Amino acid sequence: MGQLRLLICAIQFLTRLPTPALRGFQPDMISRSARYFPLVGALVGAICGLTLIGADRLWSGVLPALLAVAIGVLVTGAFHEDGLADACDGLGGGGDPARRLAIMKDSRIGTYGALGLGLTLALKVAGLSSLPAVPAALTLVAAHAGGRAASVCAMRGLAYVGDLDLAKWKPAPVNLSAWEVAIALALGLAPLVLLPPVGAAWGLGLGAALALGLALTAKRLLGGYVGDVLGAVEQVFELGFVLGIAAWARI
Repeated sequence: MGQLRLLICAIQFLTRLPTPALRGFQPDMISRSARYFPLVGALVGAICGLTLIGADRLWSGVLPALLAVAIGVLVTGAFHEDGLADACDGLGGGGDPARRLAIMKDSRIGTYGALGLGLTLALKVAGLSSLPAVPAALTLVAAHAGGRAASVCAMRGLAYVGDLDLAKWKPAPVNLSAWEVAIALALGLAPLVLLPPVGAAWGLGLGAALALGLALTAKRLLGGYVGDVLGAVEQVFELGFVLGIAAWARI
């Protein structure tokens, strides 16, 4: 029952999906539930994938992929997309770590944020639309699960540099143990079995490279991570994974 409560907590934290009431909530449950973030990602990816397959029966061209991505934004309440936009504004427009963090806390979106978010979504839609419906749907499941696993790894590998009392999302997940990260990685990598091994390697390689690059950039410019950085890491992993699968399919 304790693990089920953590899974429900993870669903409530990451999505807008209806869940049973979570009784006896403790702030530390957010951090402890991070092990199940990739499982929630796989659930979101499955919803997006089913949307894509259903839409493919009614429409052709880019529309099924666009609807699948839109459903993902709706299900999560743009949770990670908001982080991506804020991270682009902060990392791109600030002069020092304090200024960059202040920009990220600002609810207004700037030029870097608008361009980063718009281009990321457009590239994901374009990559998915280049694939047949079923492979694209399976790609979504693996990309969403892997993206959440990447953000959990960033939590473990970087220091939290924000003010926990002023965090936009309270309580912010911190202090993950090695075995919690191991569980998250296992759950994040499990959907790769849905894809051909070589294609999965392409997607995983490019997704991990983009996520690692962003994490290292945040470490250099901020000294660590805040919630917006985690959202951005998740999004760029998704993007890299989709583009990697699309490149493999084309070659």
